[in-house]
Amino acid sequence: MIDFITPAIRYIGCDDADLPLFESQYETPAGMCYNSYVLFDDKTVLFDTVDPRCGAEWLAKVEDALQGRTPDYLILHHLEPDHSGSIESVLERYPSLRIVCSAQAAKYLPQFFEHFDTTRIQVVKEGDTLHTGHHTLQFIQATFVHWPEVIMTFCPEAGILFSADGFGKFGVYDADADDWACEARRYYFNICGKYGVQVQHVLEKVAQLPTAPTTICPLHGPVLQGEALDEALRLYHIWAHYEVETPGIFIAHASIHGGTAKAAECLRTKLLEAGCPKVAIADLCREDMAEAIEDAFRYGTLVCCASSYDGDVFPPMHYFLHKLSIKGYQRRRIALLENGTWAPTAARAMKEIIGKMKDIELIEPVVTIRSRMKQEDMPSFDRLVKALIAE
Repeated sequence: MIDFITPAIRYIGCDDADLPLFESQYETPAGMCYNSYVLFDDKTVLFDTVDPRCGAEWLAKVEDALQGRTPDYLILHHLEPDHSGSIESVLERYPSLRIVCSAQAAKYLPQFFEHFDTTRIQVVKEGDTLHTGHHTLQFIQATFVHWPEVIMTFCPEAGILFSADGFGKFGVYDADADDWACEARRYYFNICGKYGVQVQHVLEKVAQLPTAPTTICPLHGPVLQGEALDEALRLYHIWAHYEVETPGIFIAHASIHGGTAKAAECLRTKLLEAGCPKVAIADLCREDMAEAIEDAFRYGTLVCCASSYDGDVFPPMHYFLHKLSIKGYQRRRIALLENGTWAPTAARAMKEIIGKMKDIELIEPVVTIRSRMKQEDMPSFDRLVKALIAE
């Protein structure tokens, strides 16, 4: 694990290895980390706190790192409780500590802490600086990445960008960033995916800094340097612009009794035989929905295969498409396969949700099967395969 990032900046975050769900919705089989840092200078600065689940551990780390020093500032980049949840305990321990945050964060803090002492807040805005002696902390407004109050901090002397939730990932802390992209991708599209335009704006601000960051310190995941940093910036540009990252097709299916699942597998086999470079597939009823959202954004073409249900579409598919819609899914091609025994309704219901999305090309034909896929359905499958690979 990285301890000192530079001779003056130390990592003091905590792992929450037993956390089953992040934000009560995202599976975290490898747990989660809450990153925090401290700067030692003429003024001593803490960067963010941690979730209350790890509050006592973090406070002990703070005391151990400070070795009797009294911190002057706590920079609060992001107000979500996994980063601000230990504020009260650290303010109680250090009565002279001042919180540095955005105006929006100052407004929201009393909503989380009923008796919060607002006189201890120092509000900063875009371009403001805080001089700590031998370091300058320059504040960057990062509105809606992914809350409205977010700020980032750039320290030119150290070449460090403290990036809030930007460039974060699921999992406990690991100084090895080689596998960053896998869980960073799932994290980005499920948490920041809606805010691509805002992420673009922040990337532009970072690109315009007088000196480029050589280190990124996010609030989740590893510290990024060297090739890992370059790759993270490259992928964030792709993700923020809703570009296709990987050539191929993603098939998502929601099947009640298995007939729709078999049809989806048949379609996958035909696509591979036709030369499609990559065909990923997911069972929306049994697999991690967040990974399905990730793959939908990763590939340029999505095929939705679903059973009809109560005059609508089977709920796992409804939720999947609804989640894509609220996460800003756009600039993609979508094909549909529906199943129904007496009155197929899945395609109509799916089209209603897809109609709310931006810049989506619906691919024809819509394939309809009745209960089970049969030989007579193969011509429509073949026509769809031909349309899917004819980009």
